[in-house]
Amino acid sequence: MKKELEYYLSLPYRFEIIPAEEGGFVGVVPELPGCITQGETLEDTVRMINDAMRAWIECALEEGITIPEPVNSEEDYSGKFVVRVPKSLHRDLVRKAKEENVSLNQLTAYLLSSGIGRPLKK
Repeated sequence: MKKELEYYLSLPYRFEIIPAEEGGFVGVVPELPGCITQGETLEDTVRMINDAMRAWIECALEEGITIPEPVNSEEDYSGKFVVRVPKSLHRDLVRKAKEENVSLNQLTAYLLSSGIGRPLKK
């Protein structure tokens, strides 16, 4: 089945808006490589990102390029994953959870969520 422009435009693509160093904002659609735009205001950037998505998808359809579809945000994630850690870290986490009077799961979720936006140290 050949999918058309309106099909792709109806999908819930995620976009990011980042302040530009020279002023204004940059809009990016991570699932569509190279789909990027810039606007002077947030409103401009949102409008421009929609235009950029339309142009990107039209071009991909014309060129026969595979168009990635967005990941279904909550449907594809169970909320569970397994991670192996050193025994000493496991011990320290259990101790900290007891100290805070929370479960190991609650402590781990808190620590992960509080660090998710921080850059990794290199």
